[in-house]
Amino acid sequence: MSPVDPQSGTVPGVPARYHAWRVLQAVAAGAFADAALERELNQAALSPLDRALATELAYGAIRQRLLLDAWITAHAKVAAERQPPALRWLLHVGLYQILFSERVPAAAAVSTSVALARRIGLARLAPVVNAILRAVLRRREDCALPRLPWDGLSLPTDPAAALSVRHSLPLWLATEMLGWLAADQAESFARAANAAPPLDLRINPCRTDRAHQQAAFSAAGIEALALLDQPLALSLPGRSGDLRNLPGFREGFWCVQDRHAQAVVPLLDPQPGERVLDACAAPGGKTTQIAECLQDRGELWAVDRSEARLRRVQANADRLGHGLIRTLAADATDLMALRPDWIGHFDRILLDAPCSGLGTLARHADARWRINSATIEELAALQNRLLAGLAPLLAPGGRLVYATCTVHPQENQARVEHFLASRPHWRLVREQQWWPGQETGDGFYAALMVAPALNGEPAGAAAAG
Repeated sequence: MSPVDPQSGTVPGVPARYHAWRVLQAVAAGAFADAALERELNQAALSPLDRALATELAYGAIRQRLLLDAWITAHAKVAAERQPPALRWLLHVGLYQILFSERVPAAAAVSTSVALARRIGLARLAPVVNAILRAVLRRREDCALPRLPWDGLSLPTDPAAALSVRHSLPLWLATEMLGWLAADQAESFARAANAAPPLDLRINPCRTDRAHQQAAFSAAGIEALALLDQPLALSLPGRSGDLRNLPGFREGFWCVQDRHAQAVVPLLDPQPGERVLDACAAPGGKTTQIAECLQDRGELWAVDRSEARLRRVQANADRLGHGLIRTLAADATDLMALRPDWIGHFDRILLDAPCSGLGTLARHADARWRINSATIEELAALQNRLLAGLAPLLAPGGRLVYATCTVHPQENQARVEHFLASRPHWRLVREQQWWPGQETGDGFYAALMVAPALNGEPAGAAAAG
């Protein structure tokens, strides 16, 4: 039976679930979740409420894939991984509503899933959908209140395997996390990885200040919270949709940047008139932040391998009014050969290194399913090459900040230790690990290192600042 366009159906709520299901299919085939959702919603004639529901169901079901599979396996004759993909992802949409959605009644989750099965050509499997979802509901009804999403499910006895299923994390990651963190800290990280991330903004001090922008949001009926630990940061609780329509966007008064990402450039501490290199710069949040610190006086290069991504850097710079930034499409590991005139040239270098992104799992729903332990090893080797290739470009006594948006020690502390082991005159001034779950915001790491002065000896305290 060929699929029927659910937009022509009369069952309320089916179109939103249909488009969420389509996103799940696309991601399973290799698409990135954000791109798949954007493409799907651009093709859909959905109300704002239905767009929000489709977004919640798609991202939520992608994050919770492992736990949802466990529920299917527990109540179906065939394990989740062996189910027809169309049925598997449809069950994920229904189960996510039953287990996680506070605004969808359980009966509606079942009825719309059955209706959707019939409308997409799975009419013969509609009874299977109904039976599995209702079996989960019955199992859940036997559990005490308040119910957690895994209550009623038989969990593994191994702590790492149980953590993996409860919070839908790859087993390799759950296992390694319990090696880095105490059990309660690992639990906190896992919960944060599945929570809706905050929307943080950084005020552009070259054009406005936080108080005025906060007042502009208030006048438009938008709640904006000033973050005490970041003087230029505002957080917009519960905001979504097209941010370009918010007050101050077109005027370049602010840009989107996580609160912990905003703490990296102050560690670099660029000063007006200095020469600064931002390696692996795209999409340019930290580049424009450096330009604001330089007050558009000095020299600022943004380097990235991708010309397309560098165009995003330039677009951000143009909107914010920063004319200082120059871009170069190049591999940052080869800059000594490409630009020998840059050897010893820069007062400050920021290496915001390619990484696994394990600190941003809440923001990137499908990221956890694209990473494994072999990926970490490959990234660590690249991070070593980047550090080694950039170090000679730093002037004597200059600052190098190595930063990532991951929490994996192999990509963070281990890389800094490896770099310093063969450079005894370099000095580690400070390093910071931000953990999601311990405080609101993404997980980031940053280390400030200072190059030796001209005489080859370690730079003094004055150089470190």
